[in-house]
Amino acid sequence: MNDNEQALDFSTVIASTVHDMKNSLAMLMQAHSQWLARLSESAQQTPEQGVIDFEFAHLNGMLVQLLGLYKLGVNQLPLQPAYHELDDFIEAQLACHQEVFASRGIMATYEVDPLSPLGFFDRELIASVLANCINNAIRFAQHAVLISVSDEAGQLVLTINDDGQGYPAQMIERQDDYVQGINQTTGSTGLGLYFAGRIAALHQRNGVGGRTEISNGGPLGGGLFRLYLP
Repeated sequence: MNDNEQALDFSTVIASTVHDMKNSLAMLMQAHSQWLARLSESAQQTPEQGVIDFEFAHLNGMLVQLLGLYKLGVNQLPLQPAYHELDDFIEAQLACHQEVFASRGIMATYEVDPLSPLGFFDRELIASVLANCINNAIRFAQHAVLISVSDEAGQLVLTINDDGQGYPAQMIERQDDYVQGINQTTGSTGLGLYFAGRIAALHQRNGVGGRTEISNGGPLGGGLFRLYLP
């Protein structure tokens, strides 16, 4: 290669490929949904269908994260915050996963503090964070997932709780080190937490940035993911 030729920007190639993969996945999901609608109700409600629905959502979430992280890296992820009604916002996020909840026998509920009916954030970015967290909760939940919205010291707190076994102690202890390597038991890389933390940090007000926190307990006793937005 001579000096006038530009080296291949591999990250850009990957981002372009991921974008094409996301479009292909969207077409596949649409075709599958149309095919499924032609089947009898009993043929639609099978354990295999539950696996397909979950993995579709999981793949889409990973591709959204990869594109988001690329855009963050090249400063092309604009923040467009606005006020949103939290009831409608949470209902919309749960609706996207309704088929997976039904196929896995998971009861998904939410509660919003009546004193905090509105939130100020980028709807698309926060929705992508919640989608990943809901998928994670579905993977480990036994029967229930709860999303709650509250206010703590002037910050909006979105909490996702499940009734599974909770986060491993080592993961909680190292939660500031988001990319922790692949966990051979769960397959987790910590990339989802890293993405959530970066998106949270983009939201700032009066010098205070957003953040995330993981722990165990809550009303359902399992994993607790908290997203703090100023």
